[in-house]
Parts: sequence; C-alpha cells; structure tokens
Amino acid sequence: MGTLTRKRRFGDRYDGHKLRKTDAMFQMIPVIMRTRMDSMVYFSETIDLAPLEKFMREQRAAGMQDLRLVHVIVAACVRLFSQKPRLNRFVAGKKIYSRNCIRISMAIKRKMSEDGEETIIIPQFEPEDTIADVVTKFNVKLAEGKAEAPGLSGNETDVVAKIIGACPTFLKTFVVFLIRALDSVGCMPKFIYDASPFHSSLFITDVGSLGIRPIHHHLYEFGTCSAFIAIGKKETQLYLDAEGKPAEKKVLGMSAVLDERTCDGFYNASAMKLLHRILKHPEQLLNPPEKVVLDN
Repeated sequence: MGTLTRKRRFGDRYDGHKLRKTDAMFQMIPVIMRTRMDSMVYFSETIDLAPLEKFMREQRAAGMQDLRLVHVIVAACVRLFSQKPRLNRFVAGKKIYSRNCIRISMAIKRKMSEDGEETIIIPQFEPEDTIADVVTKFNVKLAEGKAEAPGLSGNETDVVAKIIGACPTFLKTFVVFLIRALDSVGCMPKFIYDASPFHSSLFITDVGSLGIRPIHHHLYEFGTCSAFIAIGKKETQLYLDAEGKPAEKKVLGMSAVLDERTCDGFYNASAMKLLHRILKHPEQLLNPPEKVVLDN
C-alpha cells in the first residue's frame, strides 16, 4: 500500500478519497464552475539553468549517466506533490477528491519527425522517490513507449486507443460517453484508468524538444487531470549583474495550467514558488523528503 493510499470509505473512489474537511466555499465551487475550461489558471516561470546543468554534470560523473533535464523536472514535480498534496486533487461528479497516487503523463514521439508516431507514457511514483527512483521508473516506461507497436501491441494506452479507435464513429462516441458517465460516479473500469493519460496527477509536454517556447496548454475535460506543465526550449537571457552591468545566462521557460477548483490561488502560487526553489537546489532530490505531507 502506497503512502497516499487510505482505507476506503463510503463516497470514496478507487483512485482517490473524497474530501470531507474543505470549507463551504470549496464545496460550492465545483457546482458553480462546472468544467475545467471554466477553472483554468495560468502560471509562467523562468528557470535558471546553471544549477540544473551543474547538478546533471556532477551526477553523470558520479554514475547516473543517462540523467536528462526531463528527469530532473519530473523528479521536482514528484517532490512538489509530496509537499503540496492539494495539487494532486481532482474534481469528478461535482465533488473534490484527493488522488491516492502520483501519476505523470507525457507524450513522446517514437521518431522525431512530422510523421513519427506519438504515444503517451504514464509512469507512477511514490512521494518518497528520489531522482534515482524517478530515472529508473521513467526510463522503463520510456523504453516501452518507444518500442515499435504493430497491430494490437504496445503499452496499455496504445492498445486501448487502437481498440476504441477501430470502432465506427457512432460507437466511439457512445463508448466515450459511457466512460465519462461511469467516471463521474467512480465506476469506470480499472483497465481504462490504467491506460488513460487523462487520469493522472500531471500532464507534461516538452515542447522545447520541438525548438519552441513553452505554450499554455489547455486542461482536458475528459478524465481527472488537474495540472498541465509545458517545458520550453533553452534560451539566453540578458540581465544586470550585481554591479549593474549587462550579462547573459541560460534559462528555461516553463508554463503551468491548473484547475482552480482544487485549491485556492494562494496555495497554487506558493506551490509554484516551491517548484522554483526545488529546481534552483536540485541536490535535495538525491534524498527522500524529510516529511511527506498528506492531504485532508
């Protein structure tokens, strides 16, 4: 049983427990703001790459040779969820739930070309995971996702997408309608949940690999994902040094889109500040967090 898993009570779902201690206003918000499109808030961050690149050089020299920037960002997000658990909430059936695991979805290209087939990986993490744990779990799913997948093969996401995608349009429409209806009451089949990238704590897109700045990606109405982060390309930024002289530094742009119904603006802002601090001092990711904060 994971750290976030609790004994199931009446009103809970298999993927999360119903919040029972939120204030009256938050009980009303999912009824007033009925969709994620109603509730999206946008954040933008500029990350100094110097400490990240120094950290990666040191860890590669120490033996973690396959460490990449995306691993550090994913590990930072896992650590963020361990300290700011309200980010791992979701709204379903006009009720707010706290997710009982950390699942991060990420779209990847099997081949970096316009015609390259796209798939999605969904590694699952524990709040105590270190950067080494994240690299291992992420790379296992990455290898599965990049493998050729002819016919009804591939990862779970590929297989379910191929089966439903092969249906006539009217049948696809009915299947998705049925899944939505079952999901709203917490009765969606578990195999759909396991395969669905839309039922995750966070969706990440690395548009920097395409050579562009971070976009503000919309949230999906289908599923329960309440957060989307886009990573942009590396850039050079001018700034004034301590003596007031112009200087340059390498930076990385990031944007986040969050569902405002899960927690208030103050909490979201403090969470984004914490993510910035973690990325400024990534060496803390080498060890488990001193304490895992649990949701209500």
